[in-house]
Amino acid sequence: MTNTKAQPIKIAILAMGGEGGGVLADWIVDMGEANGYVAQTTSVPGVAQRTGATIYYVELYPTAQAEADGGRPVLALMPLPGDVDVVLASELMEAGRAVQRGLVTNDRTTLIASTHRVFSIAEKSALGDGRVDSTQLLAHTAKAAKRFIRFDMAQAAEASGSVISAVLFGALAGSGVLPFSRAQFEATIERGGVGVKPSLKAFGGAFARAQAGDDGETPPEAVAAVPTPQPRHPAVRALVERAQHDFPLAAQDFLLEGVRRLIDYQDLAYAGLYLDRMATIAAIAAVPDSDDHRLLRETARHLALWMSYEDTARVAALKTRATRFERVRGEARVQAGQVLAINEYMHPRLQEICETLPGGIGRWLMNSSTPKKIVERFTQKSRVIQTSSLRGYLMLRTVAAMKRWRRSTMRYAEENRRIEEWLQRIAATAQRNPELAVELAQCQRLVKGYSDTHERGIRNYDTVMRAVERAGAQLAPATLRELRDAALADEHGHKLQAALAQHALA
Repeated sequence: MTNTKAQPIKIAILAMGGEGGGVLADWIVDMGEANGYVAQTTSVPGVAQRTGATIYYVELYPTAQAEADGGRPVLALMPLPGDVDVVLASELMEAGRAVQRGLVTNDRTTLIASTHRVFSIAEKSALGDGRVDSTQLLAHTAKAAKRFIRFDMAQAAEASGSVISAVLFGALAGSGVLPFSRAQFEATIERGGVGVKPSLKAFGGAFARAQAGDDGETPPEAVAAVPTPQPRHPAVRALVERAQHDFPLAAQDFLLEGVRRLIDYQDLAYAGLYLDRMATIAAIAAVPDSDDHRLLRETARHLALWMSYEDTARVAALKTRATRFERVRGEARVQAGQVLAINEYMHPRLQEICETLPGGIGRWLMNSSTPKKIVERFTQKSRVIQTSSLRGYLMLRTVAAMKRWRRSTMRYAEENRRIEEWLQRIAATAQRNPELAVELAQCQRLVKGYSDTHERGIRNYDTVMRAVERAGAQLAPATLRELRDAALADEHGHKLQAALAQHALA
């Protein structure tokens, strides 16, 4: 009879900088050594994506078995594909990376991961929506593992005043995959002697969720209905009621958010203009739209985004919001008695300054000689404004207050001209090709940001619209989608030009 040699317990931890991956690995090693196991841990830093990702690897081997074998076991320094018992991931993308590396297998591996996302540099820097689809990532990861325990561990850590490593440790204990009791896990945290109380609180919550077999799904009875907004202001209430009564239910979520956004951006009349424009699209009775009203939803979404374009007044308003200061304090974990300084790096160009002024003054300054040179002299260098100081805060609040003149600026006139042309094009196209009209609505994605980013977006948008006019009724929805994706693929427009040439639309 063949004697099968005992194998160590193999655990891989994938964590980003500042999340306590090293502490988690040390806890597991300490727990093993305190309870009759030989333990070893190694770490391999990864590429600096999202503050740096590191793989920690732990192997545990029974001391008694090692003595029976006649010596100390030889433990590995790195995890091998297909040879890992437990994978702990501090973030959903890290779980996906573990699957991609082959560390997670459906015949062996218990995967414990947080479902929250910290977007990578590539996702953040994409011209379009560069985010990885979390739903698909979850489905693929669940299929790869033998057992998958997941929930938002970052939120659980914040609620308990601890860090995500304590939550992962609790979920590991609750999974029952290791030969240690809850008391042995908790004793390990207590031996650490740092942040014991909040760590035990986080540990206990995660232990209970793992014991309950938490798969990240919220039971239907726990899902509360989204309350219908009931504004107190009569004019705001009238806009909300108009959106609810005059438009299909399938589009109301985008419409209500659009109304809220545009009241905040400008005023009630501007939100009313938004609904007027949407009524034009909704009134196209000849459109054989689907039951989910996709054209109406996409137009509502992108029109709200376009009408709240980012000019200097908008940027200044966003940077001086109380909610932003609170968010920064939370992210920096500012303690009582500590002073927080927030520096804004700004480089306004002559064009942005002119666009913020009333149209006549802005055009005069753009076309002048001496005044233009004087202003350009002050815009050559970047400036640092400390919004946490009274002087810096008041300076930006003054710029934000200039939104009252927004409708008279040359930027407003230019943006509205493009918006009206875009809506007319959508309406005309919807009569003959609703799918192409949806793709046209989504072309607003090309127009975003401010300064150089906005200039590049407008240039690509105008190029794509010229191609639409050139192709006419023969343009297929898939072709327009390809042109739009090519425009979003690189900021220099090389891929867009290649796609135009490929379809003979250059």
